[in-house]
Amino acid sequence: MASKSLKFLLPLLLLVMSFSFGQDTIPAPIIVDSVTVDSVAVDTIVIRRTVDKIYSPRKDVNLQIPKIDFKKTKTLQKGFQRFRVPSFWETENSFGINISEVAFVNWNAGGDNAISGLGFLKFARKYKFSNFQWDNNLELRYGLNAQEGQKLRKTEDVIRLSSNLGFKKDNDSRWFYSVQLNFNTQFSNGYKYPDRDTPISRFMAPGYLLFGAGTSYISKDEKFNLYLSPLTQKSTFVLDQDLADNGSFGVQEAILDADGNVITPGENHLLEIGILITNNFNYTVADNIELKSRLNLYSDYIKSFGNIDVDWELTINMKVNKFISTSLGTQMIYDDDILFDIVKNDNGTIINPGVPKIQFKQVLGVGILYGF
Repeated sequence: MASKSLKFLLPLLLLVMSFSFGQDTIPAPIIVDSVTVDSVAVDTIVIRRTVDKIYSPRKDVNLQIPKIDFKKTKTLQKGFQRFRVPSFWETENSFGINISEVAFVNWNAGGDNAISGLGFLKFARKYKFSNFQWDNNLELRYGLNAQEGQKLRKTEDVIRLSSNLGFKKDNDSRWFYSVQLNFNTQFSNGYKYPDRDTPISRFMAPGYLLFGAGTSYISKDEKFNLYLSPLTQKSTFVLDQDLADNGSFGVQEAILDADGNVITPGENHLLEIGILITNNFNYTVADNIELKSRLNLYSDYIKSFGNIDVDWELTINMKVNKFISTSLGTQMIYDDDILFDIVKNDNGTIINPGVPKIQFKQVLGVGILYGF
């Protein structure tokens, strides 16, 4: 009887153990009979995917929150600045003084103590918009020399104004249709020293005004400017009547009688029509050394075509530092209307009308240059 009970309980115990150790998610394998495979449904096996690891940053990367210290911030010094429309004007202002001095004490070779000073001002205004360009320059220079035993003498005297208005059709072109105006005169009387009684020049005696139209070429860096005008009016003003009566600077002289009295006063204005060529060139020789050249060539069509008036100024500027500079300049002028060695008799009648000559000037100075 006991053996029969064991035979019954043993299969039951195995069945219970198989159900207790079975998995919930993955069913037990089903043995499919090859004969009944079409009639048995097979459950889908689900395999869970492992979660991707979080990217670990490099050890040298600082992920800390930055520390902000408002004690180190600065308040606005000038207050709120409103937006301003950009200007199309470029400005340049400069002021300078050059001084040279020589002194002698018990100098066996001899010599006189002397001091010279030259002051100059330059104002430049340039307007550039689209295909228009307008250049304006004003230069003022005046120099004096004081030498022991002599009175003050003038060494430099220049008032020069130039204005050039240009228009070009193509943005990439460097050629402009131009209209140009030049004006030159001086501040004070000029003398042929040591004579101080008879001035040979004054303010607006002479005064030169040139106005014409033509074409100009301006390089991209604007250091080279060539102006060609086939039609330019040149006006020479001699507003001092004594100089005008003498026929100075090419104006019509006065008509005198046999006793030297003025019958017809001299002309105060001479008008000429001719061709004008001007060139302005700047070249950087080395660091803080700049070469500047200004050349004017003019020839009159009616009176003396082929005779060329030349005005060539060459200057080397050497900048020592922000405020101290050295300049070496030369200027050469030839004008067939300016005559030298004129000979007159006692009545004022001209015996020898004189001849034109080349005028040359050289200036060397060391001084202060300040831009503002």
